[in-house]
Amino acid sequence: MAGRLALVTGASTGIGFELASVAAEQGYDLLVAADEPLIEAAARDFRRHGVEVNAVQADLATIEGVDTLLAAASGRAIEILCANAGRGLGRAFIDQDVAEWRRVIDTNVTGTVYLLQKVLRDMVARGEGRILVTGSIAGYMPGSFNAVYNGTKAFIDNFTDAIRNEIRESKGVTITTLMPGPTETEFFERADLMDTKVGQQEKDDAGKVARDGWDAMMKGEKHIVSGWKNKIQKTIANVTPASALAEMHRGMTEPGTARDA
Repeated sequence: MAGRLALVTGASTGIGFELASVAAEQGYDLLVAADEPLIEAAARDFRRHGVEVNAVQADLATIEGVDTLLAAASGRAIEILCANAGRGLGRAFIDQDVAEWRRVIDTNVTGTVYLLQKVLRDMVARGEGRILVTGSIAGYMPGSFNAVYNGTKAFIDNFTDAIRNEIRESKGVTITTLMPGPTETEFFERADLMDTKVGQQEKDDAGKVARDGWDAMMKGEKHIVSGWKNKIQKTIANVTPASALAEMHRGMTEPGTARDA
């Protein structure tokens, strides 16, 4: 591997797969990761673009998993990081197993923050690098029946704003926060949300969301909300009381609401 290197997490399916595909199309060598064997099949697809691809199956909810991923870079400078790995968990919070909601937090927050710190240190030291972090417009809404997930995305949306300010003197390093709405991926099935209104409604195309995020990152933009409907929803969320937002969210994610889709 001798070219420019992009690291993409959660790259086996969905937005992460599409981000890695864009990076490969742009001529970047890839270091891709996911916590499932499908990452090997995804890597074969990325290699069609004539770039070098190193696929790592690792649990990015753990410090050890992130360290394993970074070690696979073999000392190469990571020019682009797409921190996309994420996990959801539907249904009522009081009914959720501790291990399940903790895994959501460890994947979306702990693993992501640790990865960002490790990669960002090197980028700032070099004075160059681009980062795209997948947040969500869900971070702007109290997530009834998806509460832990929405809480983690509120953290990510807030955290990236803070870190962006901290490194503002590093002109060659940028952090862009991608905030998609409901997107056509395996997320809803994995989060046990298929019997909900949001699980059954029409969703955004993962390829378009990824390209919106990639383009914004390459321009050095701070935020990107993909899709005009999501832009409107974010604007409404900024001026609507939390109690009303929670009720709105309940209508989309309460089990059994699929019949209203």
